[in-house]
This record gives sequence, C-alpha cells and structure tokens, in this order.
Amino acid sequence: MDTDSNRKIVMMIGPTGVGKTECAYFLAKALDGEIVSIDSRYLYRGMDIGTAKPSLKMRETVRHHLVDVADPDEDWSLAVFLEKVYESLEEIFSRGKLPIFVGGTGQYYRAILEGWQPPPVAPNAQLRAILERWLRPLQPHERLCNLRKLDPEAASVIDPRNLRRMVRAFEVTLLTGIPFSKQRKGAPIPYRTFIVGLSLPRNELYERCDQRIDRMFQEGWVNEVKTLLNQGYSSDLPSFSAIGYREIAAYLQGLISMDEVITQIRRRTRTLIRRQANWFRPNDPQIHWFVASETAYREIQQTVEQWLAHPCPLNET
Repeated sequence: MDTDSNRKIVMMIGPTGVGKTECAYFLAKALDGEIVSIDSRYLYRGMDIGTAKPSLKMRETVRHHLVDVADPDEDWSLAVFLEKVYESLEEIFSRGKLPIFVGGTGQYYRAILEGWQPPPVAPNAQLRAILERWLRPLQPHERLCNLRKLDPEAASVIDPRNLRRMVRAFEVTLLTGIPFSKQRKGAPIPYRTFIVGLSLPRNELYERCDQRIDRMFQEGWVNEVKTLLNQGYSSDLPSFSAIGYREIAAYLQGLISMDEVITQIRRRTRTLIRRQANWFRPNDPQIHWFVASETAYREIQQTVEQWLAHPCPLNET
C-alpha cells in the first residue's frame, strides 16, 4: 500500500458549461482513472437534464462516484459529502486507479483541497425555522447585506439564493459567536494534487451556456421537472435550488411564462459563472489553466502524465 504522500489525485475545475465533464472523461480513459464528482447537483437522482450529468454511456465506460447517490428530498451536508469522498478515494486507490475530481461547486473543491472539518455544531431545528422564515422573503441582496454584517468573508462566497447555506451560516455564527468562515478547520489533504483549470473568454462561455440551456429544453427538461413534482417532491427542497428547477416548477404551476423561465435561467447562470470566479481564481498558482477545447485534451493529458512521473510534491515543482 502506498503511503499518503505517494498517492496522487487530479482535480479538474472551472466555470459551469466550460466542458469539464467531457475533458475529465477523456482523461480518465487515457490514464486509467475513476471520476469523483464535486458537483453538488449530481448527487440527486432524477435531476439529470438540468444538471448536465455525464451520460449513462460515460458512466458505464468510466466509473463515476457521488453521482445519483441521493433522492431529491435527502439533505446532504458538507460533512456527509466529505465522508463519502474519502470512502471513494480509498476504493479507487485500492484498485490502483487514478482519482480524478471534477466539478464546479467551489465549496466542495476547497473543502477537499484544504481538508475542511465542518463546524461541530448540531443543527438547531427551532433556530433554523426562525432563520428560514426571516430569510425566505428577502431579496438576495438583502440576505447578503445581513450576512455581511456578521461574516463578510462568508458573504463573499455564499450564493444568497441558496437558502440552506445562508441559514447554516447564520445558524453556526449565532450559536457559536464565531464567524462561519472562520470555522473551516483542517489541514491540506495528504496527497499529491494536480489541479487542472478549464477556461474560456466570458462572452464565449455565456454563449455556450445559452446553447446548452436550449438543448436542455429540447431534451425534455420541463418533463423532468414535471416528473419530480408528480413524484411528490416539493420545489421548496434544497435540491430544487439547482438552476432552472424552481423556475420550471413555477411555469408548470402557471406562475410565470416560458420566456420568463429562460430569462431567469440565463441570468442565474451568468451570476453563477461570476461567483465561481471567486473560488477558481485565474491568478491562483496552484491551478494549471488551459483554454477549453478538444485539441487541449491531449495537451492536458501530456501535462498530467509528466506530473505523475515527477517525484516531487506539487508545491516543490
């Protein structure tokens, strides 16, 4: 069994719609790897089209971890996610494969890379109910304004539309008196890590995402949401905070038009891309950036192969 310092992992990050899923799939096939999803929306069964999950063919060809592991009404905390990540890592290493993490959820990326240990604060149902009643009717900028007073750092990275995360930030801070962002205790993971970043010019990325949104509707996104609602899942569930699901649910309930749905989805997608830049910074020396394209796949493969053969840790190269 290799020591931790000899174990190697690859992480592929970047904004939504840039092509991480396809590139990671190519890399896993070329390097005998297995993929670990660090996308918070890939967890949920039945939410396939709107989350742009890897296809069944991809998952049959290359083993994927942390995809379709929860029902939409299951609440996966960061602590549960990290526990499953380390279980997946042990499975992959035991088979002698290369773990390739891929996804756009910045919190998951940082939690793995920096070895976060989620705050040891048990959920307080009464306080959560109070916080939800207070925060739910507020506009996103109003939620951020209130959080900024308690924890400016948390306010800079938490999506104010993610009610569950907003509630947790307030809950932990109020119960402990310590800002939520200051409680990410931990140590860097004890594995050699190579981080690949995929990028595109912002306007090109917006155009790609618009085209992808159109394809999602053509592939049956509305029916996917209708099926979930018919199965009894509420659009108020945290899983429905994934872009597009609540908007389509509102359309199915006759509350907004399809034009409004598409406008809101495109707007939220652009906002997500801008917020992801706070997690995946272009000037981060740990990230090896590549302009996304099919021709870049081979270059990425060669770069990772060279790193795998190098005996020094990443921070000494």
